[in-house]
Amino acid sequence: MPPSAPGENMKIDADRLWDSLMEMAKIGPGVAGGNNRQTLTDADAEGRALFQRWCEDAGCTMGLDTMGNMFACREGTDPDALPVYVGSHLDTQPTGGKYDGVLGVLGGLEILRTLNDLDVKTKHPIVVTNWTNEEGTRFAPAMLSSGVFAGIHTQDWAEDRTDAKGARFGDELDRIGWRGEEPVGSRKMHAFFELHIEQGPILEAEGKQIGVVTHGQGLSWTQVTITGKESHTGSTPMPMRKNAGLGMARVLEAVDRIAWSHKPDAVGAAGHIEVFPNSRNVIPGKAVFTVDFRSPNLAVIEDMERRLREEGSAICDDMGLEIAFEKVGGFDPVEFDEACVTAVRKAAERLGYTHRDIVSGAGHDACWINRVAPAAMVMCPCVDGLSHNEAEEITKDWAKAGADVLLHAVVETAGVEG
Repeated sequence: MPPSAPGENMKIDADRLWDSLMEMAKIGPGVAGGNNRQTLTDADAEGRALFQRWCEDAGCTMGLDTMGNMFACREGTDPDALPVYVGSHLDTQPTGGKYDGVLGVLGGLEILRTLNDLDVKTKHPIVVTNWTNEEGTRFAPAMLSSGVFAGIHTQDWAEDRTDAKGARFGDELDRIGWRGEEPVGSRKMHAFFELHIEQGPILEAEGKQIGVVTHGQGLSWTQVTITGKESHTGSTPMPMRKNAGLGMARVLEAVDRIAWSHKPDAVGAAGHIEVFPNSRNVIPGKAVFTVDFRSPNLAVIEDMERRLREEGSAICDDMGLEIAFEKVGGFDPVEFDEACVTAVRKAAERLGYTHRDIVSGAGHDACWINRVAPAAMVMCPCVDGLSHNEAEEITKDWAKAGADVLLHAVVETAGVEG
């Protein structure tokens, strides 16, 4: 065990963490037991205020940058040491759960409270972060503010994002009163750790308490447009049809086949699908859908993209249909920092929690921060792998295990004094 590693008896207060999660869940309640605390809404402002009050009660100073990112700092003993950052996000989906993102922020706060309880000082400061608009559900894309912090997006571009009602991100940030003066991206980090629910079924299915996240999947979104000919469903003979809906179905079968060919880590499907004119008695003349391919291996993503274009074109040529492809989003796979990943794995081993290496299937703020600082993630199970759903659920024991591992990884990286 490294000299600066915390002892096995250093653990968080599970009841206090759980009570904080339940208290935050009262803000922006959903209609079915979850949360609707979308970014830059009045509910978001209320959740931020509660988080700030808790942080100040724990003796922290709060920083706020021009994208609304919040930074609660517990000072270290070395004034020249870069801080160890930990955190996630407080915003939710419109029909979101109580834990996605929130566990990572309040788990970080629980670290500070635990260190205060034990009167433990660290060499490096520890900063708990709430990143603005991780979900991207109101203002696309996801991980927007951490993306600006990491230099992926420009702030002007981010502030011009609009929601479904035409409201600008920048205007809404000003409206709720959570724009700071600190230039976004000006902070330097010693390391960054993020605790998150898995949002998948693997850990629960295998009875593992901890996921040691080694990689984040890369993502590719390709919008496909198939054009045929609208005609009457009853009076158009089968050989004379140019059915764009049928063409889409056959392309989607190819998408599934392509993803299966790169098992077990690659995935593929289409979640956004539109057919036109979408009438009961009209053969579709156009279909528009977005294919979502993901893999931790960039070469696999590139192969899936290539095969989609080749096989989709062949299918539509045979059917007398036109097809067009447009890459509308994506990012490369992430390999998290080896030292930070090792700190997470050793923490799980030291505490006796069952664990396995895992690849994150979803995007997270840590994926962008990994571009500018060493980063890693800790995952805990969620019931049935369900997330982005008001029925999202975890147990207090899972939350405790994840926060304990987070505590040990962060404190070991920050260095225990004395």
